[in-house]
Amino acid sequence: MNIGIIGSGLIGGVVGTLWAKAGHGVLFSSRHPESLDGLVAGAGGNALRGTVEEALAFGEVIFLSIPYHAVEAFGQDHRDRLPGKVVIETGNPYPERDGAVGTEVRASDLGTGVYSARWLPGTRLVRGFNSVWDKTLVKEAHRTDPKVGIPLAGDDAAALRIAAGLVRDAGFDPVVVGPLALAKTFDFGTPVYASNKSGPDVRAALGLPAGQ
Repeated sequence: MNIGIIGSGLIGGVVGTLWAKAGHGVLFSSRHPESLDGLVAGAGGNALRGTVEEALAFGEVIFLSIPYHAVEAFGQDHRDRLPGKVVIETGNPYPERDGAVGTEVRASDLGTGVYSARWLPGTRLVRGFNSVWDKTLVKEAHRTDPKVGIPLAGDDAAALRIAAGLVRDAGFDPVVVGPLALAKTFDFGTPVYASNKSGPDVRAALGLPAGQ
């Protein structure tokens, strides 16, 4: 599968590298693609680098890992390229960084999934990879069972299946929580956020059946 990485920083760089090493085609993107040469070299022969526009054209799946305040503008800027794409969106709202957007989202009872869906209309959106730190992703990928749990939420069942498969390919345990409205159950400040819990422990904490 071809995956376009938008935001090739801490999370995007780590997860994209894991996917490239698992055999997926990965295009890391930046406004300055030449700055990604070291990342691409470390990810191996399945990795490329390019512009954001090139990543959007390349990817069957788009991994969107940018500051949360930038998601709305990204959706507006690329509204003609995004419809129909499976988009895995990872951002977290931090008021100290994201300003009014971060404050609004954190103060609401809606959670990030609802806001992200508003800003990325027409996409097959999945929230995921927001609840585990990059250092944990590096250290714990492909560990022996039980693997670290990665909660996922989305309204498109096929997109959720694709995202769950990619979580497994990266070396983790996908925990399908349910629709986007339930992304709030693994947002910042919840018991499973930044907890490094295993998949079974995430399911137990969220009251989910084993294996979901």
